[in-house]
Amino acid sequence: MLPAEVAERRLTFADVLGRRRGDTRPGMLFEDQCFTWDEVVRESEKRAVVIRGLRREDRPFHVGVLLENVPDYIFLIGAGALAGATIVGINPTRRGAELAADIRGVDCDLIVTDSDQAALLDGLDTGVDADRILTIDSPQWAQALDAAGGAELPRVPEAHDPSTTLLLTFTSGSTGAPKAVICSTGRMASLAAINHLSFTPEDVTYNSMPLFHGNAIFSCWGASVFTGATFSMRRKFSASGFLPDIQKFGATFFNYVGRSLAYILAVPESPEESQTRLRLVFGTEASPHDRDEFERRFGPRPIESYGSSEGAVVISLTPDSPRNALGVPPEFMDVCVLDSAGNECPRAEFDAGGRLLNPDVAIGEIVNRTGTAMFEGYYRNPEATAERVDGATYRSGDLGYRDQAGFFYFAGRGGDWLRVDSENFAAAPVERILARFPGIVLVAVYPVPDPRTGDQVMATVEMAPGTTFDPEAFGRFLAEQPDLGTKWAPRFVRVVEDIPVTATRKIDKKDLRRQSWTVEDAVYLGDTKTHEYHRMDDDEKSALLAEYDRYGRSPA
Repeated sequence: MLPAEVAERRLTFADVLGRRRGDTRPGMLFEDQCFTWDEVVRESEKRAVVIRGLRREDRPFHVGVLLENVPDYIFLIGAGALAGATIVGINPTRRGAELAADIRGVDCDLIVTDSDQAALLDGLDTGVDADRILTIDSPQWAQALDAAGGAELPRVPEAHDPSTTLLLTFTSGSTGAPKAVICSTGRMASLAAINHLSFTPEDVTYNSMPLFHGNAIFSCWGASVFTGATFSMRRKFSASGFLPDIQKFGATFFNYVGRSLAYILAVPESPEESQTRLRLVFGTEASPHDRDEFERRFGPRPIESYGSSEGAVVISLTPDSPRNALGVPPEFMDVCVLDSAGNECPRAEFDAGGRLLNPDVAIGEIVNRTGTAMFEGYYRNPEATAERVDGATYRSGDLGYRDQAGFFYFAGRGGDWLRVDSENFAAAPVERILARFPGIVLVAVYPVPDPRTGDQVMATVEMAPGTTFDPEAFGRFLAEQPDLGTKWAPRFVRVVEDIPVTATRKIDKKDLRRQSWTVEDAVYLGDTKTHEYHRMDDDEKSALLAEYDRYGRSPA
């Protein structure tokens, strides 16, 4: 629930930022720099004066930010709130035509970047005039800020209208083209004020997730501003730099997304891990094994929550949640699992070994039947918005199921359905089983076309440093798993040094499906009945490709 002052006054993020004016306690730590909260506000005001002065009335007031996690990024978010501008986080891992399309699609009229990142824009048709691409390491930017330091920012009506769009944050793009999610300044204020992790002014929060993604802003930055907790950050995520940063800043909290915990745990264990000030860890998509290991090594147990950039469905772990469950939604959300006809799916049934017995009817789409009001839509994408909205119901596009006690389980993204020998099943339960195999750090399961019809199961695995994939041991392992469905064993197992991930550390299954098994990496071919695996050679690949040709299909 919202604090009374937010619910009654309909605060904007400009109001939230204003709480920190005059606050001389540490507000932001970055590398060897320390800014008081009052300095954070004043630096935001300077940039608000600069971008407000460059506003063109005939264009949307959209300011693209193409930067790593640096102080200017934070100041520009504050500037957007104060100037009534929309800050667009541009994903620097995108390239070429896709990057240009991202920028054009959100109507940027200004871009703030630096000389290194600006090189990504060379030769691209972004729709932004060259003289409106500003670099923060240029003399012109420094001069503009100096001039703005002596100017007064007038009260901007849009900055105090809760419906003004403050942020456009792109979805991760793990299953399709990224979409720009709208976040109004009123919604941002509300999310900050909820402070669901109960930060206090004594906390030091730490963020190394990219600021163009909602996790960093909503889980860490916003509530830090509202409560006055000190916010610290790293330029970009580093597994080896994690412990030194936590020690240096005295962090009590950090947030993560996707496979970040797995990378941190791949760093050799140190006695210093148990000697930090960490008390809270929050994120998404870490495996139960990784949460166990992090708790053992660092002390606090990570708090997991299922959610998305759209913010209309939240499911969180509780102390009594089953090991592989997502948890339960808050009481004010009417979350359920619906089939394709819009009917609620039957509850999941399990055998003694934990195998899901009725996946064909229990697995459906996770929806919030009152979630539309919480989703502000995708910018200039009514078709994608319509896919999520069905009357008052918000459709997540994700697959899940629910047990008899009401706990929810994740079954994969909407594109993670597999159909093998006419049997439908989801990828996530298979991934959970394969992740138990000793030495596997990361695993992705996804469909590749069968030469004749339907799909075959493919898995890509990343092994821990110093370990190798043993196909015989893998086959024996599969044969011993009581909850492995009869069609779930992977036909292809690809072994890679680094699984491709998106900028938010989510496995890029779209890329993996495109590459299929026709790659230079080691790919093991398995008999899904006997569970015998061997490395494919060139002759086998050629013969299999000929079979695809014979039936007019492609392996990708």
